[in-house]
Amino acid sequence: MDVVNLDQVEPFITKDGSQIRELLAHRNSAIKNQSLAEATLPPNSSTDEHYHAQTEEIYYIIEGEGRMRIGTEMQEVRVGDAIAIPPGKKHKLWNSGSAPLRLLCCCAPCYEHLDTIITEPSNDH
Repeated sequence: MDVVNLDQVEPFITKDGSQIRELLAHRNSAIKNQSLAEATLPPNSSTDEHYHAQTEEIYYIIEGEGRMRIGTEMQEVRVGDAIAIPPGKKHKLWNSGSAPLRLLCCCAPCYEHLDTIITEPSNDH
């Protein structure tokens, strides 16, 4: 049985500049076709705009507030919002609040640096 507690996972910086803690993926469990991570964006920061050639993602906001852009659409996001990001869609997330923005990120297939294509680097990190 694979049970991983968030407190046991070392954070790392993804290619888009966000800090994540990968809870379950092929690197640490029997899970092979998806991954689950917690991501954190500090106040007044953002990810680099990017897309994933193969991976579809679901973001689920668990703390804070921000703005999400997918393609040309922009929307405010907050606790309880689930965001669908299809493969190939450029996306960017901003923390517009005064506290850290925390979210769960589900990726299928698993998150990989090689599948992340940066389209607009930011200067936030």
